[in-house]
Amino acid sequence: MQTSEHMLRTGRHGALHEFGMAFADLKASTKRIDLAWSLAWHDIVSRYRGSILGPFWITLSMGLMVLGMGFLYAEIFKVPIQEYMPFVALGIVFWGVIVGVITEGCDTFVHASGMLSQTSLPMFTFVWRTVLRNLITLAHHLVIVVVVLFWFGYWKVANVPMALLGLVLLMLNVSWVSMAVGIASARFRDVPQIVGSIMQFAMFMTPIFWQPGRMSGGRAHALLVLNPFFHMIDGIRTPLMGGQSGSGTYPILALLAVLGWAGAFTAFTLTRRRIVHYL
Repeated sequence: MQTSEHMLRTGRHGALHEFGMAFADLKASTKRIDLAWSLAWHDIVSRYRGSILGPFWITLSMGLMVLGMGFLYAEIFKVPIQEYMPFVALGIVFWGVIVGVITEGCDTFVHASGMLSQTSLPMFTFVWRTVLRNLITLAHHLVIVVVVLFWFGYWKVANVPMALLGLVLLMLNVSWVSMAVGIASARFRDVPQIVGSIMQFAMFMTPIFWQPGRMSGGRAHALLVLNPFFHMIDGIRTPLMGGQSGSGTYPILALLAVLGWAGAFTAFTLTRRRIVHYL
């Protein structure tokens, strides 16, 4: 009797039912991954409709930033250009992926409010839409990666399989963060500004422009070990430059992915029925 009254007041059928519905949403979205791809591709096409270079404008802009900062900071830090240019180029390219997925994740459900309110599409479809859209952008930026690796000779020592593993772990982590901020942004519209500020702060605290080897001491070590963005970048950049990532990099990223997705999926389970109402 109490269960029936609870269902009548809240519309909930219990935690197991809510989890089952959330899992069904996830399963349905994986079967319709082609739809998420089509939406992501349409976003890219519509964003650059009428443009001559399309997304390559961003690649060109990023390439100029790499050149400018590479030459300037190599001189400031007194680091050989053949060492610093690939370091900063790879850092900027893959940091762009992290920032793109997370900040655009804030609008995952907000921008899809029309479709969510008028259709029964799985909500996870729009999470994959954000992720795939940034993967398409990364595909354009890989031109910078390839040019730098070949120009400075790192293609001879690059460990591509380990870099790909790092990229997979990076995407697994930024995906759950993107989903979490998407849920929060649907409820609280101040979240995108907060996320933007956090990412701007994190950019300077993460070794993208400065080399971690130039820091010493316990505080510096803690700054790197406790910074998940460092591990995301290090898991890709270091093997591409012929080095070996720290022994804890990949286990930490794997643990973060498991714990992060568990937390994000739980949040989705609890809020799935209310997200459309938030919008």
